[in-house]
Amino acid sequence: MKTEEAEVIDELSDFISDLPDECLACVFQSLTPADRKRCSLVCRRWLRIEGQSRHRLSLNAQSDLHPLIPSIFSRFDAVTKLALKCDRRSVGIGDEALASISERCRNLTRLKLRACRDLTDAGMLAFAKNCRGLKKLSCGSCTFGAKGMNAVLDNCPALEELSVKRLRGIIDGAAAEPIGPGLAAASLKTICLKELYNGECFGPLIIGARNLRSLTLFRCSGDWDKLFPLIMDQVTSIIEIHMERIQVSDVGLEAISNSLNLEILHLVKTPVCTNAGLGAVAEKCKLLRKLHIDGWKANRIGDHGLIAVAKSCSNLQELVLIGVNPTKLSLEMLASNCQNLERLALCGSDTVGDAEICCIALKCTALKKLCIKSCPISDHGMEALASGCPNLVKVKVKKCRGVTPEGADWLRANRGSLSVNLDMGEHLDVTANDGVVQDNGDGIPPVVAGQIGAPGIASSSTARSTSFKLSGLLGGRSFMACTLRRLASSNGSSRS
Repeated sequence: MKTEEAEVIDELSDFISDLPDECLACVFQSLTPADRKRCSLVCRRWLRIEGQSRHRLSLNAQSDLHPLIPSIFSRFDAVTKLALKCDRRSVGIGDEALASISERCRNLTRLKLRACRDLTDAGMLAFAKNCRGLKKLSCGSCTFGAKGMNAVLDNCPALEELSVKRLRGIIDGAAAEPIGPGLAAASLKTICLKELYNGECFGPLIIGARNLRSLTLFRCSGDWDKLFPLIMDQVTSIIEIHMERIQVSDVGLEAISNSLNLEILHLVKTPVCTNAGLGAVAEKCKLLRKLHIDGWKANRIGDHGLIAVAKSCSNLQELVLIGVNPTKLSLEMLASNCQNLERLALCGSDTVGDAEICCIALKCTALKKLCIKSCPISDHGMEALASGCPNLVKVKVKKCRGVTPEGADWLRANRGSLSVNLDMGEHLDVTANDGVVQDNGDGIPPVVAGQIGAPGIASSSTARSTSFKLSGLLGGRSFMACTLRRLASSNGSSRS
């Protein structure tokens, strides 16, 4: 027979069984994918709740996934964000598998396809008809074509974000079928096109997306000087444009200047663009906050263009110049007129020396972060930062041969609160204040992979930002603590 003490212990030991399913699901959502899988092995109840509370899923989309789809999605029946990724050397899922998934995930809002080369236009049509609530589509290294893309645009009126990279099924040349605008054009806010043979065939979609806020074009062939005037005549709400290695000149920049709400402009490796085009944008786009220019050492953008920015864009907060040769003349005007400039990067410039750094130290009172790479500065320029830029918190110097470790040490000694990172470019990296939080350069959190269902089938929750995880975890603990206190109180009352 159990003693009275043992009975009391048994009565108090299992609070988790008294937790409601919603509370347990909240706990699971605060765990890593690996820990969630371990929890699902504890008992049948935890297996059921873990599956029903998982909204993000990533699967290895090889052909052997097809027969496992019913069992996987009967367990994970609440998935709204799905990633299907296939190895380039493997045979991927086909149209039937994608159609089967769409029939079981009709509430899907996000879909990511990577290297699913066996999907055709027919498969995308079947998917689009079943998942009309789709809000975000990202596809890369797939082989379906314009018909498949148009099927999504015609059947998913809630689509807000579209990202397309290396879509092999698009025909190059005049015979290419135009893409868009479709029903989705009215809701699209973000379009990102990368490495497309005939990116210009997306022109009708971009022109029809009247509520577009962000446009990214990276290595997309086409005559964009011809398209940008048509785009800007129709799309007036755009605030962010990224252009890299595309065929655009001052004609395109003149058209972009009509977007009066533009706040962010990235002009990267477009060697035909000159000071005149940049000046046109600066003159009209007075709300510009972030400007990135990679001049590719073409010397077509320099002081004249930057002076135009300084005169008209007083709200500028971030300026990145790569392969551009500004002098003290333009930098002094930028520092004087752009009083909100907080982040400045000068890379690969032959004209940025100690005099320019002294000018920045004296004039840029709001500057918080400064990055200098491959510029002819020396320790004298570093010394100027000791007494200038009162709000400066971080300095990064890379491959500047005139700057020595002694110069960096002197700066640290004279400004103890300043984080100084010196990279000599010769496997020597000297860093101070390692406690400063740093990002990975692309703003993308790491993705964690896991295994479910069967061997060879990978699954994971899509990575979330650290701050979101921390807030969720803390919130979950608070919720758990309150629940446990209530349960303990009720048990104590019942025993008394």
